[in-house]
Amino acid sequence: MTAQRSVGPLWRATSIVIALGVIVPVLQLAWLALGGEFEHWRHLLAHVLPTAAWNTLQLMAGVGLLVLVIGTGCAWVVTAYDFPGRGLLHWALLLPLAMPTYIVAFAYLDLLHPIGPVQGAIRWLLGFDSPREFRLPDLRSMGGAIVLLGLVLYPYVYLTARALFATLPAHLLEAAQSLGETRWGAFRRVALPLTRPALAVGVSLALLETLNDIGASEFLGVQTLTVAIYSTWITRSDLAGAAQLACAALVVVFGLIWLERQGRRHQRYGSTRRMAGIRPRRLRGARAWGATLALSLPVLLGFAAPAAYLAWESAERLLQGGGISAGLLQGLGNTLALALGVTAATLAAGLVVAWTARNQGSVANRDHWQARLASVGYALPGTVLAIGLLTPALAADHALADLLGLRSLPLMSLGVVLAVACAIRFLAMPVGGIDAGLARIPPSLEHSARALGETVTGTLRRVHLPLLRPALVSAALLVFVDAMKELPATLLLRPANFETLATLLYAEAARGTYEEGALAAFAIVLAGLAPVALLSRSSLTSTPNTTP
Repeated sequence: MTAQRSVGPLWRATSIVIALGVIVPVLQLAWLALGGEFEHWRHLLAHVLPTAAWNTLQLMAGVGLLVLVIGTGCAWVVTAYDFPGRGLLHWALLLPLAMPTYIVAFAYLDLLHPIGPVQGAIRWLLGFDSPREFRLPDLRSMGGAIVLLGLVLYPYVYLTARALFATLPAHLLEAAQSLGETRWGAFRRVALPLTRPALAVGVSLALLETLNDIGASEFLGVQTLTVAIYSTWITRSDLAGAAQLACAALVVVFGLIWLERQGRRHQRYGSTRRMAGIRPRRLRGARAWGATLALSLPVLLGFAAPAAYLAWESAERLLQGGGISAGLLQGLGNTLALALGVTAATLAAGLVVAWTARNQGSVANRDHWQARLASVGYALPGTVLAIGLLTPALAADHALADLLGLRSLPLMSLGVVLAVACAIRFLAMPVGGIDAGLARIPPSLEHSARALGETVTGTLRRVHLPLLRPALVSAALLVFVDAMKELPATLLLRPANFETLATLLYAEAARGTYEEGALAAFAIVLAGLAPVALLSRSSLTSTPNTTP
């Protein structure tokens, strides 16, 4: 029997304000789009939207197919076969998550430049003297963007597929094989259909990241909806037109959310706790080393090669006496300050929403509308979020400046609006993490505390917070690193003369000065390794050990 609990009105009011605050940018975006003149729509429909929409659909279709093939294939091989390096590749396949898409594009543009190291080495081997005699296809293309984004984003599919493959009952595959199916046939006809919902979720997450990308797409010359939104606002100073393009991007977002919900709706499985998992088949000879090579390629191309390039460029600059410039140090300080502020605000908001949702109704009915609404922000691309947040933020800023008698706008100039945008975008991480942590705490502990006269807030402080420490640390780490590498919202909402590592890298790449940008990129990558290590540890400890 579940116990009914209730939080006070202050908890409920705060949770409602946080949840409603997430959808304010969406409502404001629709208002701006509807308030624009018809000429905006005519111009966008004639010159901008068709090309941007078609490029976006091509990019998402290509990336979706690539992450599905790489993520699913790697997850199945790691689960079903034993080969040299399997234990290392199990977690190494997650490393591309530490590499933001715009950093991979930044690194490969220099690595694969016609006079860069890769093409230079190929020409030397083939006996050519200049790029006019031999050069690889230009990376600045739709194909280049699809490949690079796919190599970075496939871990979203790998994570979800690997988790389900690892818990798949072995007797289902054995039954298929006893009926004459090969191991490949059992995978295609049994394992793959069972993981289809999880694959839909992983692909949806990868596509949301693709839609949010601005740096890689712009560096590679692909005019997506996100790039068009940014250029319409910044280059043409057309906020209404940017809002109308952002609404078109939201249509794509809502379609991806629907796909993800459909996947979760059909995700029903019986209990497999006492059933033996898949027993990896040991590969030998050429097949074993072929599996090792095939699974090493995504790690090599998606992480190792660009990371090694950035480390080399950074070390070369430091050894040659270039040192770390004052601008880079200031950018590092701004990045850390922004990330720390966003992390603190997001954790506090996530705790309020998750705790309020848990204490409204029964323990079994924790899926409260406030928690669901507060998690929507992660699906909003940074450019869309920035446009929707700008007008209400400016209105509040002007009111505050008038109240305090200031000539400047304090919220914008202090970076508060940027921090709020990042907090809205990343709020889903602590809400989901804390909610999962609360679900693992036995209700009997809370009942005992309440029976001894403790209040709901006191129970949270003295019972739940100590037990939630791992979930809080994990959520804080994920938010901190994502805030460090956030680019679209930072480009649009940062205060004047405020640079982060991400915006410094964006500016250096736009100017073609890769040496200074390499230091900023390498710092972001090093920071990104922490949550990947956390995910790897979680994946390893939650997967049954089935190696013979």
